[in-house]
Amino acid sequence: MVNTIVIANQKGGVGKTTTAVNLAASLSAMKRTVLLVDLDPQANATTGSGLKKADGEEGSVSALMESEGQAIFSAEEMGYDVVPSGPSLIAAESHLRNGGSQERALMNFLSQKASSYDYVLIDCPPSLNLLTLNGLRAAQSLLVPMQCEYFALEGLAGLLETVDQLNQKTGHNLQLTAVVRTMFDPRNKLGRQVTQELEKHFNEQLYSTVIPRNIKLAEAPSFGKSALLYEPNAKGSLAYLALAGELIGKTEERYMGAANE
Repeated sequence: MVNTIVIANQKGGVGKTTTAVNLAASLSAMKRTVLLVDLDPQANATTGSGLKKADGEEGSVSALMESEGQAIFSAEEMGYDVVPSGPSLIAAESHLRNGGSQERALMNFLSQKASSYDYVLIDCPPSLNLLTLNGLRAAQSLLVPMQCEYFALEGLAGLLETVDQLNQKTGHNLQLTAVVRTMFDPRNKLGRQVTQELEKHFNEQLYSTVIPRNIKLAEAPSFGKSALLYEPNAKGSLAYLALAGELIGKTEERYMGAANE
């Protein structure tokens, strides 16, 4: 069964795309087949995977608009496939708004093209628009990367409210399954306080793996590489490997349990 996970946070700068790219690379290193879908017109997940931004009706534009352009590309060095993005995705959003499928377009595409993958990871833009709604609608699980800072819990509550409204409107059943602390500094008092709040309200969804602040994580995208490829022994690389291991354990255990019911 395909595990489709949308990686979303309405706040920018929280390590969302860094998590998408490095989690994809780490899952691939653990012998899982992965498709990374870039739904952000900035295309940072695309270039961070060593690919060029999509032109015209390629990549995610093709996926959302059902055009003839190639949608899936191989990021061979990284070990996974990508549905790349580019600036033309902005026009695709306008097309969706005026079309019939609206928030179902990506779901329709993945149901036809992604059945051979173990994991589909969807990187959403840092805003609540029709592109993000497509990502939420197409996935079974929501992973939220977040910094442990003052307004983080408010942002998480707002995102979950959106998910609840989407589920009620469409009959979908997207579940928050992972909250991942990023750019984490254990010496920071506020970080420890926010962690306590997360443990209180999201204990089951809060992953024990934390992603530290790490210069190699910041440098790797400029070389079109994951941290694992750029510097395998860096703290950030090892943290994302640990995150992938924790994700595999929780996700595949959950699906095995559902299959046995």
